[in-house]
Amino acid sequence: MRDLPGGSQRLLAFLALRERSVARSAIAGTLWPEASEAHAQASLRSALSRLTEVERTLVRVTPHEVALAEDVAVDIRDARLLAHRLLSTDVTLDADIGEKAIAALSVELLPDWYDDWAVIEAEEWRQLRLHALDVLAEQLTAAGRYADATSAALAAVKAEPLRETSHAVLIKVYLAEGNRAEALSAYEHYRELLRSELGLEPTPRIQALVQDIQHP
Repeated sequence: MRDLPGGSQRLLAFLALRERSVARSAIAGTLWPEASEAHAQASLRSALSRLTEVERTLVRVTPHEVALAEDVAVDIRDARLLAHRLLSTDVTLDADIGEKAIAALSVELLPDWYDDWAVIEAEEWRQLRLHALDVLAEQLTAAGRYADATSAALAAVKAEPLRETSHAVLIKVYLAEGNRAEALSAYEHYRELLRSELGLEPTPRIQALVQDIQHP
């Protein structure tokens, strides 16, 4: 896909994030918002025409709508379903709790894309995967799988270093494993980061996690 013209890349990415057919007018208006309707429609036709023969098999085109072919597998769709299962209290599968899940939830969506629609999609996915990683780390901790739990928590921290809930989950993993020194170190690292970046102090909720360690 990297060898495709920009318009064709954007078209395939946009379609991959939709699980249904999309009106040609809606696609044109979203991908070329500053162009007139006629020019946007022309850009869409150009993007479709520049797809290779193989890539055209991935797209279903009608006079009014465009969609990915039904048999095309899209990783981000599977990752979204995984995240929603983790956030549901009664649909989580055993296969969802492991390294593959951590890897799927650690992937950024459309990094370095600055189109308005792409930024919105990326932020929506970031928020979803952060919450899912927190839950995943908690479930792995409850199962006694501390190495995987640490990986999940660290993935969330990496995705948003200033997010307190992810740091709290990481500290809880260390405490559950009996690594009090690492728990305290993780807290101190977060406190210094928060002070230097925002001039803030951690909330009482996360302070309470390490209170007994700081003041035995």
